[in-house]
Amino acid sequence: MNDRESRAVPMTRRLLVLSGAATIAMPAIARAQGRYPDRPIQLVVPWPAGGSADVQLRSIGDLAGRAIGQPVVIQNRPGAGGTLGPLSVAQQGRPDGYTLTQMHLSVLRRPWMMRTPQWDPVADFTHIIGMTGWLFGCAVKADSPFQTWPQMIAYARANPGKLTFTTSGIGTTNHLAMETIQEKDGVQLTHVPYRGSNEAVTAVLAGQVDMVCDSSTWAPFVENNQMRALSVWTAERVRRFPTVPTLVELGYDLTVTSPYGVSGPKGMDEGVVRVLHDVMKDALMTPENTEVRSRFDMPLVYQDTQTYRAFIAERTEYEKAMVRRLNLSLDG
Repeated sequence: MNDRESRAVPMTRRLLVLSGAATIAMPAIARAQGRYPDRPIQLVVPWPAGGSADVQLRSIGDLAGRAIGQPVVIQNRPGAGGTLGPLSVAQQGRPDGYTLTQMHLSVLRRPWMMRTPQWDPVADFTHIIGMTGWLFGCAVKADSPFQTWPQMIAYARANPGKLTFTTSGIGTTNHLAMETIQEKDGVQLTHVPYRGSNEAVTAVLAGQVDMVCDSSTWAPFVENNQMRALSVWTAERVRRFPTVPTLVELGYDLTVTSPYGVSGPKGMDEGVVRVLHDVMKDALMTPENTEVRSRFDMPLVYQDTQTYRAFIAERTEYEKAMVRRLNLSLDG
């Protein structure tokens, strides 16, 4: 071996060592499947297009897709109080990182409203990241006789069952909040559920329902004087609507923002989870997505993977207890 060859051997060994270290550092999914992602990712939004969650998640998908090099395709799959889409992902999606869904509190609650639960919110999903929540509130049409929340409650107390309100579905967070309010005030309102907040607002504007109690799809109509907000459900008054009282101010020990995130089917590789978490976190923190959240007054509720999984497990037990306390059932 000449001097030139002897000098090359240590260099070759160093390259082999570095190559081996890099291989060890790569996520298992990269070794098993090659580069992830190598095709489009589907993100199921369980509401009709145009609502606040749909717009926010489309923004996340667009930003994440550009960063990751593959499109994130939004598929709207509404129904069953916002649980049809997540349930389809849990039951039919492959745990390869190419089928994801919005995870929200109704998915944690609805199984316990059934005689025989059809899914386990903790065990049947791989929870990836917590993102944001909603601005909830109640609004009536501008020509409604109700100028204030107390006027509405007084009418409901004097006319049991006559006043109608709409939400985005049975067993949703906003429906549950309204059940809690009725229980506290001893009033009876008639619930008219729709598949999404857009449809709910349209029904109120058309005079088919008296009041919408849902996420902030109603906000632009309040701003242009087509609707009137009677309450918001945040901890403090909303800057866009400084004259609208919170539920706490109205005498209820109730703050509702319903934080949500993104999950996939159970059994996902943790390397893929890390990739998805990181790219969606970056998207969440961009000025573009911040502007979308600000437009709908959606609070930032970022949770990393481990924190979000702990939140899901704890909140599932809370929702189960709440359903039993209010005796809510989908079985009639």
